[in-house]
Amino acid sequence: MSDLTAQLQAAMPLCATLGIETITFTASEVVMTMAWAEERTTGNGILHGGALMALADSAGAACASLNLPEDAGGTSTIESKTNFLGAVRDGLAVATSKPLHVGSTTIVIETEIRAGDRLVAKVTQTQAVLRRR
Repeated sequence: MSDLTAQLQAAMPLCATLGIETITFTASEVVMTMAWAEERTTGNGILHGGALMALADSAGAACASLNLPEDAGGTSTIESKTNFLGAVRDGLAVATSKPLHVGSTTIVIETEIRAGDRLVAKVTQTQAVLRRR
């Protein structure tokens, strides 16, 4: 397990449960992966949409956290929109998150999830900038 993955899983324990790993972790791009596994599927051996949404939310939140203003205390997803475009029946789901808007009160992140060359989901989420109390 890489140091980035260990840090991610310590900060977001659900990522450990889902086997999410961190590949790239920069303010301009976060890449995370989740392998297909039978315990993460729905009917017909398709990777569950909720698992894919958790992958996208984790990558998006990580990307937003890297873009927070210095005086911020954290971030929280306040809106998420997912378009499923294909199924993941084996292999690896790869989420790539990039900032679309970085503001003082909200950050908007766009995430693509791919299985090989195929785009299987597109997610846009808005993250609230949380202030320290």
